[in-house]
Amino acid sequence: MKRVGVIGGGQLAWMMADAAQKLGVELVVQTPSEHDPAVSIAKETVFAPVDDASSTEILAEKCDVITFENEFVNLQALSGLAQQGVCFRPRLEALAPLLDKYHQRCYLRDLGLPVPQFFAHDEVENLQSKIEYLGFPVVLKSRRHGYDGQGTFIIPDFATLEQKLNYETSTPTLNQSLFLLEEFVPFERELAVIAARSVEGEIVTYPVVETQQEQQVCRRVIAPAEITSNQVAEIQAIAHTLLNSLEVVGIFGIELFLRADGKVLVNEIAPRTHNSGHFSLDACETSQFEQHLRAVCDLPLGNPAFQCAGAVMVNLLGYENSHSDYQSQRQQIAEISQAHLHWYGKTESRPGRKLGHITVLLDNHNREMAIAIAQTIESIWYPR
Repeated sequence: MKRVGVIGGGQLAWMMADAAQKLGVELVVQTPSEHDPAVSIAKETVFAPVDDASSTEILAEKCDVITFENEFVNLQALSGLAQQGVCFRPRLEALAPLLDKYHQRCYLRDLGLPVPQFFAHDEVENLQSKIEYLGFPVVLKSRRHGYDGQGTFIIPDFATLEQKLNYETSTPTLNQSLFLLEEFVPFERELAVIAARSVEGEIVTYPVVETQQEQQVCRRVIAPAEITSNQVAEIQAIAHTLLNSLEVVGIFGIELFLRADGKVLVNEIAPRTHNSGHFSLDACETSQFEQHLRAVCDLPLGNPAFQCAGAVMVNLLGYENSHSDYQSQRQQIAEISQAHLHWYGKTESRPGRKLGHITVLLDNHNREMAIAIAQTIESIWYPR
């Protein structure tokens, strides 16, 4: 495998560049805009929406294997290409149960993996009785195309729920069946693990991390998470069960809740490289991006172990509509000891948009110290 097609040209594809160069692999990217981050590092670009299967056919002619930077694809349209022999990794059948959040929940439950209680919102007249056993607050999620907190709503009471559903379902492109309702989990911490599986079925997992969200958007990642060895083993077992069941080739990000009673629940699956694994670029022997390319190119998987005691990763999120490059703030942040700044080169900032991230390597693993470093970074980045 010498040429890898990537559907999607955002920062996740952009961060594959160093690994591709190291492995002697060329990246060909399908993405809609010439301003998308990965255009600058791609050997060739097919300019088209990520769900445009006819353009993916053109992409397929230019490369040996196709992988995914995001999951906003049209699997049905791509299946014709797979039948013609186009090699997708992960395979389309591995993505199929995951792209709709309700189908994903059902798949995880049927595998015997621990998940929050949930149901699909389809018939309004049954809603009150269905929701009684969940209790408020509840979580309402769009079944497709939700990310970075978009399409996820914490609902405090029934009146708010009806109001929200009436508003959302009055949009012509949506209907009531496109929502999932699930119990609100009063978690102690949110956790995540990156796991990779090779063509031969070898699986490696990265250290479990703690993720800290604000308004359902990841702000910080503390690596490794301060949890028990039994909890680490349970999470690794979840990753093995899932990746083997789907016969995945590539990287998956698995987000989890840790309840106060020590029980772990699976929150969501990202069938690609994931924000919770960005620390690996600077802190691990093999980054998640290199690992993904190794898997899809049928190369031996690398060692995911830390090269330091730990790390804290902070997302640099947009807080205004602007075309600034934030040079002054970036310079100040980059001067922090053992800091590694990754700036995605996006030409436009808007609230909540991921513009870059910074990873600070730690000489000893201390959660309080990691949080203090994150707060220092955020005090520089966000206006007072």
